[in-house]
This record gives sequence, C-alpha cells and structure tokens, in this order.
Amino acid sequence: MIRLVAVTSPLVVLALVLYLPSAHPPEHFLAQLRLEHAAAADAWGPIPAERMLERALGAQDATRQPALPPEATNASTAAPFDTAVAREMATVNRRLLDNSYFRAVEALLLLALFRLSMIVEWLPWLVAFTIAALVDGYVVRAVRSREFVQHDPELFALAICAAIVVACGAVIASVVPAMVHPTLLPSVPLVISALAACALASFHRRAP
Repeated sequence: MIRLVAVTSPLVVLALVLYLPSAHPPEHFLAQLRLEHAAAADAWGPIPAERMLERALGAQDATRQPALPPEATNASTAAPFDTAVAREMATVNRRLLDNSYFRAVEALLLLALFRLSMIVEWLPWLVAFTIAALVDGYVVRAVRSREFVQHDPELFALAICAAIVVACGAVIASVVPAMVHPTLLPSVPLVISALAACALASFHRRAP
C-alpha cells in the first residue's frame, strides 16, 4: 500500500505540473501571484510579505543560467563554420524557450516559489515543532516496547500514506492557479510532523 501511494502520488503531481502551463497563460499565474501577495500582506503584514516576494524572486534568479558572451579572443580566432553553428544554435534555443508554454512554466515557478517562501518564513517555528513531535513519537515507541504492547502496522501504514498524500497535496497547492490561503502551506509541515510522529510511535521496536 505504501509503495502504491508513493509511486502514484508523485506521478499525478508531475502530470498536473506539466499540464497547467499548457492550460493557462503566464499572465494568469502572475495575476494570481499579485492576489496572493496582497493576501499575505493582510495576513502576515507587509514586511513579511515583501520578504517572501524577494526570496521567491531571488530563488528564481538563482535557477536561471544566463549564457555568457564569447570572449574576444575566441570570437577572433573561431572558424566561420563554428560561428555560424553557434549562431544557429542560439536562434534555435531562443525559439524553443521563447514561447507561451515556457513563459507559463517560468510564471508557475515564480508562483510556487512565492508560496513555498511562506514555509521558509516560519521555518524556525516549524522545525521546533517537528523536533518535538518526533521526540514524542520516539518516547511513545520506547515506552510501548518496554510494556510489551503490540505495535500497530495498519496505523503505521496509514500515517505514512497520509503523510505522502499531504506532501503531494502541498506540491499541488503550490502550483495550482487558484487562491490558496496564506496559512495553508505553512501548516503542511505541522500536519506531516504529526503524522510522522504517529508512524514512529506505531513502528515496531524490540526491547533490549
């Protein structure tokens, strides 16, 4: 069951991510980004919202790899055939990337980065909760093992599958061009941490 969910969920997410840029123009994703930036400013305040937007723009700029101009020495010594081939390759790359689909992919990436930056904004608090939840799950497992309480494999599988579904749902929520509440994605790590603690507490442990 866990393997089925772990394989099926990412495939569904991948298909959706590849489909959305073909169904929506880049302007749609950018308009959604403006709406959610305003919603984040209302929910968290203008300063955190600006930090989220700057973080998303910086991450998008880091993913780009601008082509470096050829050095003067290489340009003067290059053969005419090599120069012509390089020019044609640059033209092909420009035509391939400069179309509506790839512009929509870039806009979708910016929207996803902005939504994920909300998680980064509250990452210290989320990490503290995750550590506390995992420690609690480990303690519960250790106590159960010394009390000779049978572990619950069904609950373990259910918690793992639910965590995978929630993680894939968070990826879908980060790319779907619809209104996502500013508190939704930051709460996803909390839910996953609680499910991971439940799975850890239900995992079988042999007493020493």
